[in-house]
Amino acid sequence: MTVEVAIKRRKAIQATITEIESEFLPAVPDVGLEVDAPAAEPAATAAPAIEIGDKAPSPTVTVDSPAQPASDAPRSRVLPVVPDIMPDETLPGVPAIDMSAPAASGAATEVAPDRDERRIRGRRLPLTAIFFTVTLLAAIGIGVFFAIQTGVFKTAAQLNTAPPEAPPTVEDDDFTPADGANAPAKPGAADQSRNWINVFSPADPTHVAAPSDAKASVMKDDTGPFLRIQSGPSGSAIAFDVGQGVLEKLAGKHAVFDIIARAEDGKDTQISVDCNFGELGDCGRKRYAVGQQRNEYLFDVQFPNKHPGSAGTIAVNSDFDKQGKAVDIYEIRVSIEP
Repeated sequence: MTVEVAIKRRKAIQATITEIESEFLPAVPDVGLEVDAPAAEPAATAAPAIEIGDKAPSPTVTVDSPAQPASDAPRSRVLPVVPDIMPDETLPGVPAIDMSAPAASGAATEVAPDRDERRIRGRRLPLTAIFFTVTLLAAIGIGVFFAIQTGVFKTAAQLNTAPPEAPPTVEDDDFTPADGANAPAKPGAADQSRNWINVFSPADPTHVAAPSDAKASVMKDDTGPFLRIQSGPSGSAIAFDVGQGVLEKLAGKHAVFDIIARAEDGKDTQISVDCNFGELGDCGRKRYAVGQQRNEYLFDVQFPNKHPGSAGTIAVNSDFDKQGKAVDIYEIRVSIEP
């Protein structure tokens, strides 16, 4: 709505109000008629005469008539003076309105409020930014605290609080698989080239010593006689004697030992072999995978050139995993390399 339209509407409302007020104004009484009426009454009614002695002249009463108005025209109705509505002075900073070209009578011009979005953002941004920053910092702090408490930033060495375990040592352990380049020789394969010296035979089991939790018994089947040995739960080995006379022949020589054995039916196992030759040393620990077929398991020893002071032993553990598996020993023998 423009200023001109507002002025016109205000004038129209004021005119309507004035018209309504004039309808209810009381009529102004005629002053001249009200004054003339009482003047005729004294003339019609004579004052009573009072006789006291001699007749005195009666006093003369003069009644002044009210002043007549200069004009008998009825008074005009008093109307309120309504000043014209004039626009106030233009304030500084207010956009000017062009009054030269009035808008159409049916169209209303929309006056948009003066809103400065920058001032609104300037008032709200600091509080919002502070709240967002504080919330973000609090979330980051809580996350870092829980990460430190749960050990996310710790290394694997710091997380491992268990006592250090000693690494297994297998320096003196030689493992010979059942199949491969170093597999034991087939039965009789070495008989043609070596001169074998008997160390153990099932026919003389008196040279075998078994601990209390181990077993050793002579048995026989279609493959021939053998000694079935079974180590105890402690892993104790069965010892086979090596006579002093045999060691005297091996002193200063390179010897090859041959153990002919097989595993118990349906129970493949791993055996370990240890030697004690007294003054001539030992053979280290050997380990072999033994199957159900009769095979030869070889190992060699370089003996020093010394005189043995006593006999030696070859100890065989029938089950390296300590599960109670048995092994059949057919023969133990030794030969000297040329």
